[in-house]
Amino acid sequence: MNATIRSEQADSNPEVDGDLAAVSEVEAGIRDFVRNDIAYLRRPAVAPDTVPIDANAEATVNNVNSLIQRVAGTSLAEIEKLISELESLRDLLHAEGQRVQREISGYAQLSQAAMKSTRMIADNVTQWKRAADGLRNA
Repeated sequence: MNATIRSEQADSNPEVDGDLAAVSEVEAGIRDFVRNDIAYLRRPAVAPDTVPIDANAEATVNNVNSLIQRVAGTSLAEIEKLISELESLRDLLHAEGQRVQREISGYAQLSQAAMKSTRMIADNVTQWKRAADGLRNA
């Protein structure tokens, strides 16, 4: 927290100088309080050789380690299961995509055959119509 005042205001108002000094004093007090309050966090940790390990603490550490291994093992197993499911889904989608392509190809061939048949029928009907018109005129 910094209090800044423009120089022209500071020169013209002596009350501002007093307020600025009070703000600076409060800031310094807050800084000192915070430094003293968290000083224990900055202290170096005691070497493990000097502190005897309690049997309960060691058991707790072992319990925590086994818990972490169980949770991590379960998570890894779930991730591997999910991966295998996704791979099988990918294979299924690939197979379905190929099937759909075959179906579309079959429909396209059927459509082309229908178009050819329709053209042949239309051409034959046109020829029959001409023949009928020729017989009527004759």
